[in-house]
Amino acid sequence: MATFQAGSYVGSYEILGPIGSGGLGEVYRARDTKLKRDVAIKVLPVEWSRDPERLARAQREAEVLASLNHPHIAQIYGHEEASGSPCLVLEFVDGETIQDRLKRGRIPSDEALHLARQIVEAVEAAGGLK
Repeated sequence: MATFQAGSYVGSYEILGPIGSGGLGEVYRARDTKLKRDVAIKVLPVEWSRDPERLARAQREAEVLASLNHPHIAQIYGHEEASGSPCLVLEFVDGETIQDRLKRGRIPSDEALHLARQIVEAVEAAGGLK
């Protein structure tokens, strides 16, 4: 997987720093130098570029995200390739993750229900609930 340093570029996006990482890649905060906005760049593992099935999965993810318009689903702005790794350019949503929130302690029932409602609405909008 490509690792990017602050000040490097993915297309016209200047990397500002890492946001997080997981099994499906690394995510960076970047600056769209053309439209002057912050974005999130999800860098997929370089092995994906050699695996047609994984590339197709990434393409499907991009197409599904592009077809959705919901306040609880980040927008996709495009895709790039950098250092041999496929990259998705996504809306940057600033704020605390649920994982970070849990580190602060138990989530009260009313807050948990509010979060759960947002998640269900997003999944439903994506066609995941019938």
